[in-house]
Amino acid sequence: MTDSETTLLRRVGARDRKAFEALYHQYYRRLFSYLLKVMRRADLVEEVLNDVMLAIWKGAPGFDGRSRPSTWIFGIAYHKALKALARRAKGAYEPADSGREPAEPVDHEEPESLLARRELASVLGQALRALPAEQRTVVELTYYYGLPYQEIAEIMGCPVNTVKTRMFHARRRLRTLLPEMGVSGHAG
Repeated sequence: MTDSETTLLRRVGARDRKAFEALYHQYYRRLFSYLLKVMRRADLVEEVLNDVMLAIWKGAPGFDGRSRPSTWIFGIAYHKALKALARRAKGAYEPADSGREPAEPVDHEEPESLLARRELASVLGQALRALPAEQRTVVELTYYYGLPYQEIAEIMGCPVNTVKTRMFHARRRLRTLLPEMGVSGHAG
């Protein structure tokens, strides 16, 4: 898919509106989900997503292909999310945390199994929300999106060793949080 994404991004750089629309549709759900996890502020996600897409439109002519298009796009999203959170922290709005969990995918397993998985997902979600944004981002990009540390470093604009350090601290913090939330350290 990377070749087609690169071609699409180059067409966007040439100001092809249909290519931009295709790119928007291709990335909308992934970016929305990602921004919601990073920001934890549903009231800001659409606004930031629009900023991200505008930055892609403006920046596409300068995309040099040294990274994967998804790395470049998620890097823009990460930095736009941090900027929006910083602006809001300075008092632009009162925080509006709905406290709702993101919707679970439909699962047709047995009810007991599904209930146990939902409870575990809820506990893990609470633990992730307790992490600082940089640590939470590293964990989510690694485990939810399956990205390697090198690509995460490019997205976050930091050295690979910083990503590793953030992961180390996130895992250590999660180990202390999960027993508090009633999750044993043993699977099975």
